[in-house]
Amino acid sequence: MDILAKVKGWASQITDLGLTAVAMLVVLQVLFGNTAIPFFSGIDVVGNIIGIVGALGSEGLVGLVAVMVLWWAFKR
Repeated sequence: MDILAKVKGWASQITDLGLTAVAMLVVLQVLFGNTAIPFFSGIDVVGNIIGIVGALGSEGLVGLVAVMVLWWAFKR
C-alpha cells in the first residue's frame, strides 16, 4: 500500500506541475503574444483552451457534465 501512496503522490505532483506550466504559458502568451515566447513559439495555449471550451459548450448537457466531472477530479 505504501507504493500506491507514493504513485498517487507522484501523480498529484505531476498534475500540479502541468497545471502550473499551462497557467504560466497562458500568462506569457497574453503578455508577449504567440511568437515572442522563447522555446514555446509554436504553441497556441490560449487558442487550444478556447477550442476545448467551445467544443464542450457546443455539446450542451454532455459538455456540462464533462466540465463537472473534470472540476470534481481536480478538486479531489
